[in-house]
Amino acid sequence: MNMKLKNIITYSLLSLLILTSGGCVEEFLDFFPEDKITSANFPVNEDDMDLLLNGLYGQLRENALYNQGFFAYGVLDGATPNGWNWGNLSITKIGNGQLSATDGQIVSFRWTRAYAIIFRANYLIKALEVVELSADIKSMYEAEARFLRGVAYATLVESYGGVPIVLDAISTEEARTIGRNTADETWNQAISDYDFAIANLDVNAPQVGRATKGAAMAMKMRAYLYQNKFSEVISLADQIIGLGKYSLFPTYDGLFQMENENNQEVIFDIQYMRGENSQGNRLDQFTGTGTGSWTRGTRYTPTENLVNAYERIDGSPGKYFESEIDLDNPYDGWDPRLKVTCVVPGAYYLDYRFPNYLYPGGAYNHPGNRIKHLSTRKYREDVMADLAPTDQSDLNNIVIRYADILLSKSEALIESGGDVDEAIALINRIRTEREDVKMTPIPTGLSREDVRGKLRHERRIEFALEGLYWMDIKRWHKMDGFLNGVYPIEIRDHNGGLVETKFPDGFKEHFGLLPIPNGELSLNGNLEQNPGW
Repeated sequence: MNMKLKNIITYSLLSLLILTSGGCVEEFLDFFPEDKITSANFPVNEDDMDLLLNGLYGQLRENALYNQGFFAYGVLDGATPNGWNWGNLSITKIGNGQLSATDGQIVSFRWTRAYAIIFRANYLIKALEVVELSADIKSMYEAEARFLRGVAYATLVESYGGVPIVLDAISTEEARTIGRNTADETWNQAISDYDFAIANLDVNAPQVGRATKGAAMAMKMRAYLYQNKFSEVISLADQIIGLGKYSLFPTYDGLFQMENENNQEVIFDIQYMRGENSQGNRLDQFTGTGTGSWTRGTRYTPTENLVNAYERIDGSPGKYFESEIDLDNPYDGWDPRLKVTCVVPGAYYLDYRFPNYLYPGGAYNHPGNRIKHLSTRKYREDVMADLAPTDQSDLNNIVIRYADILLSKSEALIESGGDVDEAIALINRIRTEREDVKMTPIPTGLSREDVRGKLRHERRIEFALEGLYWMDIKRWHKMDGFLNGVYPIEIRDHNGGLVETKFPDGFKEHFGLLPIPNGELSLNGNLEQNPGW
């Protein structure tokens, strides 16, 4: 085996030990099964490279529910006005301004998982030097590894600001002294990785679930959106639209159903498979609504604040909980996306009426969750016979979809002084183009400020409980103080009792970034903590 490659295995493990918490080292070691792989025979061929690549993709799976935090699908909305999370204390603390650098869960897990992806990607790229493959095949493997490394660096900079950039093997001594790169440098590294992927990946993946040219373009577009680089957002959105591959799925409801996975709207998603070996999705089991003898966790729920944000079909303001509601038809007259996203009083869920305090024997939230009158439907299996065994749901999690391309371009047009009517037309595609969503279109002729409000509403509703709202509200706050008019928010139970107050003292600037985990600071004295933590 090439000595450089042997060294990168050693140094990567040491670096992982320094840069991340100990649990991740075990995950990395699991990558090399002792009964099958030795340093003398691995990697040698394309099958071995597939094993490396599959292990890299596997790091995207949220297989540690109580540490939910790399993408934190839906659950991260519990840190926003959209949701309340009682099953993950760190996300609850993010949402009420009580987080500290000593907290675990998302604070440490996101850092740990991102660097696990980075080190695996670095190893795979180095391994290509010693495996005999055609140049095109090598470029494809490197492009996928760099795409995933770009996702990891983008997630880190979104969360912590600038972080150490590691692109090769480093010694233990270097790992103990490496400093933080700037946020701009970290973003630029993610962009560089995406650019390589765009140049070397095909429009269609060799296997379902693997990265494509469109996926790299879309994640690059999102990286620019999060930096308020709006001309770049418009350019990339146009390139993605120009591929002619993606379109809105015909129904909003069907978009999240298992039988429609990997449909024409999905640009990149995380693949799950029913079965053992941690390849199943836990979110349905631990955050879903209980039915009959099927007790599920209800780890997070939508808030009245979110439900009240849904409009009536004619586009008039909703205020659902201030309206007269027919419990036999609780969704009639409302934005159809409410029914897909939230379970409200009177609704049926898996043939059970919700909630059980109104309908004895009905669907119910976990006894530990004080919010009993609202629950989550999106990303939940909807047919009782299809419910998977514990931790084995095969519902994929969508990372980015075509609706995001349209709304990102709309926002970029609004914020860059572009054509407001074109921005409205893009929003109206989301509101009217699906068979099951026929909202009254937004009229033309509105002011830029009014259309900005319409766009922000549409992003909130379209992506509700998908985990995107935290980044949206943070960047809007940096642009124009958006959250000054939002917080504090009181979360109340079905009896009107106060459950918690989100940001009772308002949203302070340092809340925009997570703290660097204290464990990392103790290992490396050159890592500086984020201001305010």
